[in-house]
Amino acid sequence: MCDFLSAEARRLAPYTPGEQPRDQQYVKLNTNESPFPPSRRVLKALSRAELLKLNLYSDPACTQLNAAIAARYGLQSGNVISGNGSDEILAFAFRAFCGRGRPVAYADVTYSFYQSQAALFGLEARVIPLREDFTLSVDDYMDFPGTIVIANPNAPTGVAVPRTDIQRLLEADPKRVVIVDEAYVDFGGESCVPMIFCYENLLVTQTMSKSRQLAGGRVGFALGSESLIEALNRVKYSFNPYNVNRLSLIAGTAAMEDEGYFRNCCETIQENRAWLTEELEGLGFAVLPSSANFVFAKCGRLPGGELYRRLKESGILVRWFDKERIRDYVRITVGSMEQLAALTDELTRMLEDL
Repeated sequence: MCDFLSAEARRLAPYTPGEQPRDQQYVKLNTNESPFPPSRRVLKALSRAELLKLNLYSDPACTQLNAAIAARYGLQSGNVISGNGSDEILAFAFRAFCGRGRPVAYADVTYSFYQSQAALFGLEARVIPLREDFTLSVDDYMDFPGTIVIANPNAPTGVAVPRTDIQRLLEADPKRVVIVDEAYVDFGGESCVPMIFCYENLLVTQTMSKSRQLAGGRVGFALGSESLIEALNRVKYSFNPYNVNRLSLIAGTAAMEDEGYFRNCCETIQENRAWLTEELEGLGFAVLPSSANFVFAKCGRLPGGELYRRLKESGILVRWFDKERIRDYVRITVGSMEQLAALTDELTRMLEDL
């Protein structure tokens, strides 16, 4: 470890990204990327004329992108903030709404970036276990006095929380902020965005990485009351005013405006997810009910780690988490039918040889 590392940096719990191999070609089902290319409107918008403007700073206010997002959700631009992926937006939120006297709570099995951010900002955090069936019960959060973060649908499980349950949390204590991370909501979850009009303490974060095919563009955003968005902008302008680059602003705007392509891709993923779930269950897997673009599955005949390693040796990447409650599971991105057929064919061969 570096001798110059501060005490604060030593306590960090860095997030571990999914593998992004460069040494060989894999069937890549490990990082929940879309199997589809960006919208044609995105490709058309990224013209040579725009490329020639890269010598100029991007718009710090993200005016056109925020306007497109606001129009899509029936909001005003003052209800929107855009960022360099939803991870940056979540970091702004952790800094804005958590601190001394304001702890943060999140589930034990959820997006591990929350733990990383709590460590980065030195926050008091309460980790609340999911129920035995991996569902999240909002009753376990009712008496928590600080900021609550809920991934809905959850990652890596894919299990969703009903919007009415989130509503109960919001109403139980209007003085605390509830952050709902809707990175995967477009694949079958129930969005909390309509409740923004009713609850000043609701912040919804979303991303264009999954359902709008822009994982490499790094475009995320948050929706909430004007007061919450003003708080996030206070953090943004203290850290990185030009946080979304020129090309991502253009790509994000075009992607948000192409509603037809967005819906077609989401519907295809849902159909592919249903097919994959049925095939896995036919092979003896236990599959959690997913409202995301992935499934969380357990093979009763192979431990999760061994299944992950065998698939990798066969050229197929899935995600395995070496953590106590979920060690027997793997998370499988819902890719194209060609990718999923390759996976299920390999699993069939693998299990026949046992």
